[in-house]
Amino acid sequence: MDYELRNIKDFLQLYNKITDMCFNACVDNLYGRDLTREEVSCADNCVLKFTNVNQRLLKVYVGVQSDINQRRMAEVEAQQAKMMAEAQQQQQQQEQQQAALQSTPEMTGVSNSAEPTVA
Repeated sequence: MDYELRNIKDFLQLYNKITDMCFNACVDNLYGRDLTREEVSCADNCVLKFTNVNQRLLKVYVGVQSDINQRRMAEVEAQQAKMMAEAQQQQQQQEQQQAALQSTPEMTGVSNSAEPTVA
């Protein structure tokens, strides 16, 4: 619901901006009730030009945003691969340490008492 409300708010702000911009650029005479042909033509051209520029900018933005998203995904995948490699390396080191500990003979407290004594 919040997203829809934000879209409506953005649309109304854009509409008000276009209306204000085109009115200030095209309407010269405030004494008459109706617009002159020149004013109508100017307002139509103003809105059309603004709409065309806005569409072009959106196309460029979508293309650039797509490139940015692809770069971010590649960075995230590279970072994940690096983390996985580090985790595997740590696991291998732990396994090697455990294997080294298991292969080392344990010292026992048994002494060799069968040695001959000299008389």
